[in-house]
Amino acid sequence: MLIDLKGKRILVTGASRGIGRSIAEQLSHSGAEVLIHYNNNKGNAESVQRGLTNTTHLVQCDLASPEMVKGWIPSMIKEYGQINGIVNNAGIAISIADDSDINEWTDVWQKTMDININSMAIICKEFIEHAKVNREGRIINISSRAAFRGDTPDYLAYAASKAAIVSYTRSIARYYGKEGIKAFIIAPGFTRTDMAQEFMDQYGEAYALNDIALNQLTEPKDIAPMVTLLCSGMADHATGCTIDINAASYVH
Repeated sequence: MLIDLKGKRILVTGASRGIGRSIAEQLSHSGAEVLIHYNNNKGNAESVQRGLTNTTHLVQCDLASPEMVKGWIPSMIKEYGQINGIVNNAGIAISIADDSDINEWTDVWQKTMDININSMAIICKEFIEHAKVNREGRIINISSRAAFRGDTPDYLAYAASKAAIVSYTRSIARYYGKEGIKAFIIAPGFTRTDMAQEFMDQYGEAYALNDIALNQLTEPKDIAPMVTLLCSGMADHATGCTIDINAASYVH
């Protein structure tokens, strides 16, 4: 099966490293013109761009500030033209003890919600307005197995934010499908990324390995092909579904 994304312009948030980087690379190798989002790490984003031969664009935005996100999608459309799909991959997982000072705990909760769901919701909302005009748009939102099985007490905000992504995406799929918009959820389990390193430093890699049914931890490259398939339009009747990529660490 050949996936050809020529003529498609796709935004990938959090594309300077980890899962987002692998997704951006796979989309580009399949012919897409990729909008490579980054926040602070422009050097990493440039490294991604240098490794790709297709047309790419670096797009900066601080997703910790929903106010800055407002109007971001329309500004990219004005500069680059129609956007055919978005992959909302950017996210954070901050560890904070459940008995922490309430102000510190609340700060972590708010920052996690702003990046993982509030800014993502704004991106989707403005993209939907654009996609309705073109009668075409695909949204792939990266959630987590934590949305379904929960997480440890020091990652309550992370689990809650990822659960919110699920209901939000399902609602989009159910009510905008006849306007040409399809929406999908990818729910990875523990994946070997820089963000996951904090967890491994805290709990140890053996903890993560003992939790899965395979011998190796999931890598970012294990997630990118499924995202590429969903962007292609070859699986549009799966709109609204959740695809688990967690090495059988949680099945439901």
